[in-house]
Parts: sequence; C-alpha cells; structure tokens
Amino acid sequence: MLLLKERIDLLSRLGEYLLSDDPKLSEIIDSAYYHNAWFTRENTSKALSNLANYFLKKEVLTKWVQEYQLPQEIAHKRIGIIMAGNIPMVGFHDLLCVFISGHHAKIKFSDKDKILIPFLIDKLSHMDSRVSSFFESVDRLTDFDAVIATGSNNSARYFDYYFSKYPHIIRKHRNGIAVLDGSETVDDFRKLSTDIFDYFGLGCRNVSKLYVPAGYDFTPLLEVLHEKNELIHHSKYKNNFDYNIALFLLNQEKYLNNGCIILRPQEHKSSRIASLNYEHYDDLKVLRTKLVTERDDIQCIATNQEWVDLPVIPYGMTQQPRVNDYADDVDTIDFLKTVS
Repeated sequence: MLLLKERIDLLSRLGEYLLSDDPKLSEIIDSAYYHNAWFTRENTSKALSNLANYFLKKEVLTKWVQEYQLPQEIAHKRIGIIMAGNIPMVGFHDLLCVFISGHHAKIKFSDKDKILIPFLIDKLSHMDSRVSSFFESVDRLTDFDAVIATGSNNSARYFDYYFSKYPHIIRKHRNGIAVLDGSETVDDFRKLSTDIFDYFGLGCRNVSKLYVPAGYDFTPLLEVLHEKNELIHHSKYKNNFDYNIALFLLNQEKYLNNGCIILRPQEHKSSRIASLNYEHYDDLKVLRTKLVTERDDIQCIATNQEWVDLPVIPYGMTQQPRVNDYADDVDTIDFLKTVS
C-alpha cells in the first residue's frame, strides 16, 4: 500500500526526472519516433516538459488533491483505461488520476503510443517497487470495476454498448476552435499558430476551425502561419498537405493556401490534417449562442472574448492544459471517488 503523500512524492520525483538530461530518456524519445513518425523529438520533448511543469510538480499535485479531500489510503478498485494515441502520452492524465486516487489501472495502450507511458510507469516502479501493483498492461479489458475509454465517435458507440453496465467515462471526438474578432495582433496570431500546429494539429485541443467576421482578410494571418512552414518538410504532414490540395482541386472547392496549411470554408469543426476550416459570422452574440448549443462538440476555444459559460483559453495555451483541466469537462477524480 502506498499512502497518498507517498504517491505525490513519487510523481514529483518523476517530474524532476523528465526535466533531466538522462541519456536513457533521450533514447526513449528516439524510440517513440521510430515507432510513430508523428511523435517527433520536438513534440515528445514538449509533451514531457508539459507533464513535468504542469502535472508533476509537488506543489501542483498537493493543491490539486486537497480540493477533493482524498484519503491517504483506500480499498482500491480496478479501473480499465483505453487510451488514445493521437499525440504523445495523451492518456497520461487518466493514468495519473487513477494512481493519485489509489486505484489499480488496467491499461489498454494505443498501438500508436506503446513506448512512452510504459517507460514512465517503469521509471516509477524503479523508484518504489510497490508501484508495480498499481499498473497492469492488457490487450483486452476484463475483470474491472469501472472504465475510462477515449476514442472516435464510432468507437465511442461501441464503448457505450460494451461498458454500459459499469461506471464509465466515454470520451468522443471533440475539437478546439478559435473565435477571432478582427482586432488580433501579430503576437496573437503567433500564439494562435501554436494552437493550430502543435503536434501537427492532431490533438483534440488543437484549433481545427476558425470563426471570423464577415469580410475577414486572411492575409495577415496566413503570413504569420507561414512562419511554421518547416512542418512541410515532415513527410507525413507533407503527404497529407499534397493529398488535400489535390482533393480540393478535384472537387473544385474554394480554399486558401500559404504553402504549409490550407484554409477552406467548412461547417464541420473537425478539419483534415494540414488544413483548417473556417466560417464567417455576422454577430458575436449570435455566434456565442450557437457555440453554447454546440458545447458537446467543443474541447476548448482560443479567443480574446470573455465568455464565462464556454471553455475559453488565451491564444497559445490550448496544448498546455493544467492538471485540473479535464477532457470533455468530466471531472475524472470526482468519478473515481464514486467508484470507491
């Protein structure tokens, strides 16, 4: 049995390790890239740094768990976790919530991300051998008390059916969006570019659609976005970019192109890789009302607007979630407390 304070200490030590220059950590980053070319060294290092700075600091963890009055020890339950693998270690937060709550995690890893999180678990186990009893890698979930599953809208329908008899969190596909009002500065655009391009735009928190005023001039924005044109040298990204150009030409679709991203008018919030959808609006108040009704499709909103009833985030921050930023607005710790 590991007490809560011991789990916090171990996690904070892991955070310190992630900021170290250990050659083994560098090898794992390279191995992850070899396994999945979307996981570049830059992207994986960024994800590790975010975990260390925003999730695994001792003071952050301590303040976080104090809000829930978690006991030092509990009769642990078996929590199944089905992880996504669209960006490096995207499933780590669920794992963190289960471990910090004192439960046993039965993990089905994504085929796209089978190296990084197992390495972190192994590192924790080397720090304290008791940790190994908290984690189990499985190919198929059986013998569990509750489940947390993340996937596409199609897989979510399957999860809803298969896990309907158990306490569960089922996450479907959501998107990040941005609302511009025409007053944005070059600095705003540069920050927005990270919301768009971080992790090649593959995360549910990445901005995949823009809402802009009628008659909006995209030229200044496209010029700033072109500063990220080194992405076009990544083979997978370039293949998607070239394919989309050919597809839009074939379909005679209207689009804008700055050499590293394609903008096209589209109602869908989810955009194709290397492209960005946009939609014009006439009235911000009307748009806000529309977004409130579509809240279940939105992960976060990058904007300068101060909308208290929507998940607004300053430009440049969508892919820097804090430990108490819960996917799909479902408080994982509260859920796990009901399981115990």
